[in-house]
Amino acid sequence: MEKYTRTFKALSDLTRLRALRLVLRSGGEVCVCELVDALQLPQYQVSKHLSVLKQAGLVQDCRIGTWVYYSVSEGASKFVEGLCRLVAEDVLGPVFEADAKRLAARLQARADGRCVVGTVPSGPRR
Repeated sequence: MEKYTRTFKALSDLTRLRALRLVLRSGGEVCVCELVDALQLPQYQVSKHLSVLKQAGLVQDCRIGTWVYYSVSEGASKFVEGLCRLVAEDVLGPVFEADAKRLAARLQARADGRCVVGTVPSGPRR
């Protein structure tokens, strides 16, 4: 039962829900700095939220050089898979649509499918 509670707690925060949706919609691995730019939040805050999602078994990470990439957890339970399908739906609203547009634009800066830029200054963060 604790596993379910941890998962629902992880999804109860808007920032974590936004981050998970971006990872799900990316169709692969997403670098922390790409999520920072898409969410328009400080790196430390995005990393903390990703850590909670990882502890809940919703995402996994992989370090490649100086970059840390997040993807959907492999071998997730049917419960987690079902929740992820719900989060990935297009019915979540304009905030999520704006996040997705920023991520799509940010992913264009990749070289050979990998992040090479780091965070991109884009004015004041929220």
